[in-house]
Amino acid sequence: MDLDAFFAENPMGGDGRQAAEGFRSGFITLVGRPNAGKSTLLNAIMGKKIAITSDTAQTTRHRFRAVLTRDRFQLIIVDTPGIHKPHDVLGEELNTSALKALSDVDVVAMLIDASKPVGRGDEWVASQLARTRAKKVLVLSKADLVDDEQLAAQRAAAWELADWDGCAALSAKEGAGVEEFVEAVVSLLPEGPAWFPPDMDTDQPLEVIVAEFVREKILRSFHDEVPHAIGVAVDAFSYDKKRDLHRIEAVIYVERDSQKGIIIGKGGASIKRIGTEARLDLEQLLGTRVFLELKVKVRKNWRRDASQIRRFGYGEGA
Repeated sequence: MDLDAFFAENPMGGDGRQAAEGFRSGFITLVGRPNAGKSTLLNAIMGKKIAITSDTAQTTRHRFRAVLTRDRFQLIIVDTPGIHKPHDVLGEELNTSALKALSDVDVVAMLIDASKPVGRGDEWVASQLARTRAKKVLVLSKADLVDDEQLAAQRAAAWELADWDGCAALSAKEGAGVEEFVEAVVSLLPEGPAWFPPDMDTDQPLEVIVAEFVREKILRSFHDEVPHAIGVAVDAFSYDKKRDLHRIEAVIYVERDSQKGIIIGKGGASIKRIGTEARLDLEQLLGTRVFLELKVKVRKNWRRDASQIRRFGYGEGA
């Protein structure tokens, strides 16, 4: 994959690399099917882990904003749940959240996995872009997994899905094409003031980020239906300045007793591993030592209960 050649053949906002004159600021929404690489791209743009990632569908359950501020611009990135055919109230809430994120933004970037054929799901997501007046950018993600011929074929197929204002190819995992994508998006933003403080990375409450980091470890450790039945809530969060220690208590909710047993594991081995992996990430995030206590509780059929879904902070009504 030759990204330099790709940008030369598929210019976006000029050559996609030119700095805009004056300070620019605006909002970009990342949309696409589940596992298109939205959260991985967000983390690559920010240069740090803000959104969790996994191969499990519905990994992203929150719609939140990350803020990238530099001397010339402020880019507010709205990450969204993957748009999919819902099977329960949770899925309906996540779809509603993702689609509402198309409103009042300057740019919508639709991610399509370059390594998988364009399908009906991609067509449906692209059809939803008609509801926005924002600039529309096609992003071929995971470009490191294909050769030049495959990338060109994928671009040709995806280009037919909507009236695009630009096209980019990148590998968020490898970092290839990410900076060019940022510069190209900035060229589409209006001139204006910064909307957020320059030291702000995200509008997510810290407790929500902590809960998501815990859920990520579960998503990566288990398969089948267990990850979808998981909800995590932080019950207590405090900082001991004298010891430079954060104390966190979080509850992992499941829908059945059998799932509780799986999460805990034989002799508590599984939940201990989850806690250890999450603690290491949290210590890097918070810059202190972390004492993390995890509990597991059963809340039957919570994914069918809109009030419970919103208690976890998932969906549009949260």
